[in-house]
Amino acid sequence: MSAITVPEAPERSSGDRPPLSAHTAASLLGRQVARPPVRLVHLGLGAFHRSHQLWHTALVDEGGEWGYAAFTGRSPSAARTLEAQDGLYAIATRGVDGDRVDLISSLVEAHDGADVDRLAELLRSPAVAVVTLTITEAGYRLGADGDLDPEDPDTAADLDALAQTGFVAGDAAPPLRTALGRLVFALAARRDAGAGPITILPCDNMPANGAVVARAVGAIAEAASPDLARWVRANVAFASSVVDRITPATTEDDIRSLAERIGVTDRGLVVTEPFSEWIIAGEFPAGRPEWERSGARIVADVEPYERRKLWMLNGAHTVLAITARSFGHTTVADAIADPRVREWVEEYWDVATERLSAPELAIGPYRDALVERFSNARIAHHLDQIAAETTTKLRYRIVPLLVRARGDGRMPNGCVRPIAAWVRSLRAGRRDVDAFGPRIDEALAAPAPDVTSSLLGILDPALRKDDALIAEVDAYVALSIPA
Repeated sequence: MSAITVPEAPERSSGDRPPLSAHTAASLLGRQVARPPVRLVHLGLGAFHRSHQLWHTALVDEGGEWGYAAFTGRSPSAARTLEAQDGLYAIATRGVDGDRVDLISSLVEAHDGADVDRLAELLRSPAVAVVTLTITEAGYRLGADGDLDPEDPDTAADLDALAQTGFVAGDAAPPLRTALGRLVFALAARRDAGAGPITILPCDNMPANGAVVARAVGAIAEAASPDLARWVRANVAFASSVVDRITPATTEDDIRSLAERIGVTDRGLVVTEPFSEWIIAGEFPAGRPEWERSGARIVADVEPYERRKLWMLNGAHTVLAITARSFGHTTVADAIADPRVREWVEEYWDVATERLSAPELAIGPYRDALVERFSNARIAHHLDQIAAETTTKLRYRIVPLLVRARGDGRMPNGCVRPIAAWVRSLRAGRRDVDAFGPRIDEALAAPAPDVTSSLLGILDPALRKDDALIAEVDAYVALSIPA
């Protein structure tokens, strides 16, 4: 990783700045940019991957041994942008007192996620040791029980396509719609090539994400071929991780500001905060970068840290996205500065901290640090961005705390309030991108007295039968101010 420290930008008009490429990067740094061999593959090429896994790898790969090939998810646009820049991009780490800009050269290949043939070709190489994933919680296509949902239309289509595949070496991949379906096809190619063991490392906000992905991949492999499923069990390690770094969407103003500073237009620019956390547990039989030298922590069990991050940071983000937009707030910093919203977040945190008692979690300092991070107005983390896939996020972040409290006979306002705000916003017609859209439509079409229970049933079937909770949610929904 190289810091870009050009003191003054060349005099150029806004339309005369060259794009970032290996050539322009060499001009900026006064040397050629070395490109490492591909030994890591990633599914879910987006801003977070560029601010986190690629950044951590760049920090420790001084010898140029660990290059990444990354594949996009829903849209190929990020791959096209980065391919045009030779995989190079800058990270602007935005602290309260200013920015640090670093050039990242760990991304060797950027591909459309639909290019399954290239994914399979890469996994045929014994040199490829790890596949990391940031496909979002919704991208795993799981049911309410946390296992693969075979009724998901895209999953069902992939299961059918894979079941009809002979897995003959060299055959082109069938059309596959899901990240895990594509991964299973590529794992079959690795088996056929005799390329040896490999580790799958999910980096999405799900409890026990390694075990969850192991079950989902195993289910797809079993449906495709029992022989393949046996090979996966014997040769694929599924590690778990907790990741944390607030990375808002890059704006045109961000790109323009960097271009004015360094004289180069970087359309792959990522803006992020100084804080970064990566906690990893699991086996890496084919090796891995020494990520612990970048600050990553290698532990025996990620669960305590997983719950801390999922419930405290991610859960609070969801509370903010659901409640604060009703007051016209657009960013996390705006929202946390509102005393009403801050009180609701603190109320939610009070519920979460009851379940986070391990001393190594240092909950008091962690909670204080979250307020400081959320208050960094130089990081424009937009609530509309956080609100995408709210249903899935509620299921992982807030519902587990609610269920535990209800099991103790308590009604936790800190959890009920954001769920009620979600119900109210849906009943009022506000819709964000959500994989559960069709089921939400069905719930909203139910007879009026059943709408709330139907919506709660999407979050957890047991909630549909909790009459006291339904009444409490309805009471919040009936208030004249945002829930």
